[in-house]
Amino acid sequence: MTTAPPAATAKVAPEILREIYAVAAKAARYDDRFRSLKQSGKAGGMYYSPRGQEIIPASFAPLLRSDDQVLTIYRGVHDQIAKGVPLRELTAEFLGRATGTCKGKGGPMHVTHPDSGLLVTTGVVGSGLPIGVGVALSAKMRGTDQVTVVNFGDGASNIGAFHEALNLASVWNLPVVFVCQNNRWAEYTSYATGTSVERIADRGAAYSMRSLHVDGNDPEAMYPAAEAAVNAARAGEGPTLIEATTYRFFGHYFGDSMKYMPKEELKQAKDRDPVALLRKRLIDEGHAVPAEVEAIEREIDAEIEDAFAFALDSPQPDLAELHTDVYRNEAHR
Repeated sequence: MTTAPPAATAKVAPEILREIYAVAAKAARYDDRFRSLKQSGKAGGMYYSPRGQEIIPASFAPLLRSDDQVLTIYRGVHDQIAKGVPLRELTAEFLGRATGTCKGKGGPMHVTHPDSGLLVTTGVVGSGLPIGVGVALSAKMRGTDQVTVVNFGDGASNIGAFHEALNLASVWNLPVVFVCQNNRWAEYTSYATGTSVERIADRGAAYSMRSLHVDGNDPEAMYPAAEAAVNAARAGEGPTLIEATTYRFFGHYFGDSMKYMPKEELKQAKDRDPVALLRKRLIDEGHAVPAEVEAIEREIDAEIEDAFAFALDSPQPDLAELHTDVYRNEAHR
């Protein structure tokens, strides 16, 4: 049975809402800037926009420490930004430069930055789930109170790795939070076409797991759910499955024609842009005056422009890098 979302005894504190907005706005504005760069022809390669899904990882950001571990997928720049991966190195990696987080070898689909706790970005649907179980098992065996957060899409809940990961996490009572960012599309397949249950959160009951179904676009719903899950994991109370409903604003990949996405449905989602709605809420409810919000946005824009300038000015990897961090150095045997 799906557990009801935690009933908040009070609204999310204004300072937390401001922090969530700052993270979500950074992710949204970064995505806008990156897509603009690709449209201009100044950036190549694949890119998977998570625009519309920013509130979900932004709600985890105030709760996670740098030594907590986050795993995400190729549509994960919002997760990477929320965990604190430096924008300069992140952008350089996206552009395949030597100054990137993985020296330009990973690109958007394989970003990693252990210092920030962004452990793995995977390019295979659902593959982060069992990896996250291993990371959480490590934390438990070492006796730490580190929390592991695994982000994935609704399509990943239909593969074997999802079920195997949830089962083991429950059997071993691991400190892991499984976050399904249900954007209603598994690549080009609608949720109803490819998924047999009304709610992915209902599947957690089969594994005796605390499971929550929440509006991932509403920080007043998303933050209490994230807080309850993180606190439970840190206290040794085992795993949680969170299904956070949202909607992606763009196609599966940059350049996707999006013909399969109903135009009216997409328009309704964009009209309720969660980042814009949170901005309005901050001002309307007196949590921030317009000048404060604008100052946050100016600081974000300056950081983003600096990151892209740094990345574009950075060198391509040397050819010698083809053989480093890939094969074992025989001289060190």
